[in-house]
Order: sequence, then structure tokens, then C-alpha cells
Amino acid sequence: MSTLTVNKPIERAGAYFLLSVFAFLMLAPLFWALLTALKPVGAVFDDPFGLSVETWSLKSFVDVFQATPFHIYMLNTLKITAFSVLGVVATSALAGYAFAKLKFPGRDFLFMLLLATMMIPRQVTLVPTFILMKEFGLIDDHLSLILPGAISVFGMFLMKQFFITVPADYEEAAKIDGCGVLRRFFLIVLPFAKGTIATLVLLQVMAVWNDFLYPMVFLNSEMNRTLTLGLAILRGDMDTQWNMLMAAVVISNIPILVAFLVTQKFVIKGIAMTGLKG
Repeated sequence: MSTLTVNKPIERAGAYFLLSVFAFLMLAPLFWALLTALKPVGAVFDDPFGLSVETWSLKSFVDVFQATPFHIYMLNTLKITAFSVLGVVATSALAGYAFAKLKFPGRDFLFMLLLATMMIPRQVTLVPTFILMKEFGLIDDHLSLILPGAISVFGMFLMKQFFITVPADYEEAAKIDGCGVLRRFFLIVLPFAKGTIATLVLLQVMAVWNDFLYPMVFLNSEMNRTLTLGLAILRGDMDTQWNMLMAAVVISNIPILVAFLVTQKFVIKGIAMTGLKG
């Protein structure tokens, strides 16, 4: 008994130590980017890891918005991300409920077929998607990113795995009271899925926010560019203002950090429920 009592604090201290090491490794690049952004151009390479507060300045953050229409890039990214997330949540929730709770011919085969498409890289579907968007006249239009991004097979799988854990008794009672399929979905089943929806929202926000390939191919004009394209422009071919670039990196990461802090409680709960009860 005494051995267990002694081991528990040691195990807890070891766990905290490992978590602290991993947290440092995850946050170190962002901290270095912030440190570089606060320095003048001359001090970036002269003293890359220096912590001298005397040289710190917020000028790089101001220069980002003066050198490029960075606020436009951010608004474009917010718009594309918001509509893509709304589309993914709507399609994934409806499809996940259908595959989990409704019975129709070919349901299991269709679901397996959808899962098989997850093995196809996005780069393979880039050319067909481009041709399709061109036929619709949506090149250099944000809809060319929103429409393909509004469907996620992984999201359907995630929602289905959660919906199969919802007890059927709730729906049976609602069915006796005369609720139709859609009313049972929106009023009975969907409120249980807050954690899973938060997980899906965060994953989709990160995927759309950090996407570079599709915006590079589909968007041409400067006023339609996203943050990732704006960062590529700041990178430059001959001369790169690294303090300004790192300031843009810090600014572009703030919404992701805020989204995680807001949804982390629901995300952890959703992952635990989906992973343990499937």
C-alpha cells in the first residue's frame, strides 16, 4: 500500500514533466516567430535567440498591413472558412445520421464506398475539380473553394460513429409522439452531438485555414487571395523581411489558437465519446 502511495506522486511528476517537454516543443516555433517579429531587421540574424527587450518593437505588425492588403486576405480566409465549416457540419451531420439510424438499400455498401475515397489524395482530384469549377465559371471565385470544401467524408464517418452511440429509446419515444425523421434528428439526436460537432469544426477550420494548394490554383486576383497566399508573397524571391513575415505568421495563427481555446473542452469530450463508445 505504501509503495503505491509513493509511486503515484512520482508517476504524476513524470507525466507533468513529459507533458511540459511536449508543450515546449509545440510552442517553441511560435515563440521564436513572435520573438523574430518583435526585432528590427538587423537583429534577426545578428542575435536570432536574443531576448533583449530594448530592441523589441511592434513596427513589423504595422508594416504587414502597409506592405500588403493583409486585412483583405484575413477576411477572405474567414469567409471561406466559415462557409466551408457550415457546409461540412450540415452535410456530415445529415449523412452521419442517415448512415447510423436510417435503413435503406445499399447503405453499408455506399458507406464503405465513401470511406474508400478517403484513400485518394486531394492532389489527385485537383485537376477534375478545376475543370468542373471552370465549367461553372467559378475560377478566381471563393465558391471554387467553398463548394468542394463543404463535404468531408471524414466528417460523415465521425458523426456516424457518434450517432450510433445515441440510445434508440429516445427516438422511439419521439416516434410514438408523432415526430418525423427530421424533427427527431434536430430536436432529439443532434443536441447530443455538441462535442463531436466541436471536434469537426476545429479540424475543418485548421484544414481550410492552412490550405495553400487549392487557393493557389483557383484564385488569381490579389483581392481574392487567402492568408497562405499572402504569406507566400511576403516570403519573396530575392529579399525577405523576416521580421515582417514572422509577424504575419503570428497574426495568422491567432484565430486558430482562439478557436482551439474556445472549443477544447468540447473537443476532448467529443473525441473521448466517439473513440470509446463506437
